[in-house]
Amino acid sequence: MNFATQIEKILVLSPHTDDGEISAGGTIAKCIEQGLDVHYIRFSSCELSVPESFPSDILKCECQGALKILGIRDSNVELLNFEVRKFQQFRQEILDNLIVILRDVQPDLVICPSSFDVHQDHIVIHDEAIRAFKKSSSIWGMEHPWNNLSFKTDIFVELTEDQLDKKIHALNNYSSQSVRDYFKEEYVRACAYTRGMNVGVNFAEVFECIRMRM
Repeated sequence: MNFATQIEKILVLSPHTDDGEISAGGTIAKCIEQGLDVHYIRFSSCELSVPESFPSDILKCECQGALKILGIRDSNVELLNFEVRKFQQFRQEILDNLIVILRDVQPDLVICPSSFDVHQDHIVIHDEAIRAFKKSSSIWGMEHPWNNLSFKTDIFVELTEDQLDKKIHALNNYSSQSVRDYFKEEYVRACAYTRGMNVGVNFAEVFECIRMRM
């Protein structure tokens, strides 16, 4: 797929700081290289999940640095401070925010958690994204293997070595999360290699097709 001929504006809905980079960091880097306008919304800075040895706002700062590495402009990044693991209590407020974002950004493509994701916050963002963008935008679901019981591999985005390296560099910016297995370089490379092998290329990221609007 040639992004430049199909899509101009992309909106990444990341429930927490890091979800978008983990599952779509290479795709984000590729889109920016192709001159596309990428916007990134993070719904929580997860202060209650920060390890005790780090300042409470560390994930917010780490995310900002990671997104700069991927090439997203600061003006295209927004933080909505919902409390981690309690999104269900704020469904209407989240939807109201998404409707405003739809008006302001008018994305051609929305990347959000998939329908297979069982994390309580991710489920809310998936459901409200469909409500907000179902008539206006294509919608792709991100792969989070540790949250999924299964996954529908509809869309493969081929990555170059440089794009994969940029994703890994961005994830390495999260020093507070370095103990998590899914931040480790060998895991990120293994996922990209496996998904690439599925479609006969060196590296790829994969997405569920929730809605395709051409």
